[in-house]
Amino acid sequence: MMLALDMFVFEIGTLPYQELQRKWEWRHAQSDRFGALPAAQFVGPGPETVSLIGALIPGEGIGSYSAITTLVEMGNAGEAYSLVSGGGEVLGEFFIRSLDQTQSLFFVDGMPRKSDFTLELERAA
Repeated sequence: MMLALDMFVFEIGTLPYQELQRKWEWRHAQSDRFGALPAAQFVGPGPETVSLIGALIPGEGIGSYSAITTLVEMGNAGEAYSLVSGGGEVLGEFFIRSLDQTQSLFFVDGMPRKSDFTLELERAA
């Protein structure tokens, strides 16, 4: 197991990723001041996001197109899911913000040999 989003497990047979990016933001309110730089005040944490970037190549045994369908259904549910690393670290509750898919290298029947994906998750408040 590389990572789990609730009961969905990221691994070679489902949806393997090559990159995992995490991003944290912090919010600062600003007020303009005449003849000086704006005054800023820390107002709290901003969004925390996780991006998973990878490729499916089912003909080579790397991933499954049904995994994409499962994630679309999870995104449509609009719920937050527990995100757990392969090492067992609980990263928090995240919802699916977006899923991008780019298909390429097609068979004669129109089925793609390769499908690149980017999954964007955002921490639930």
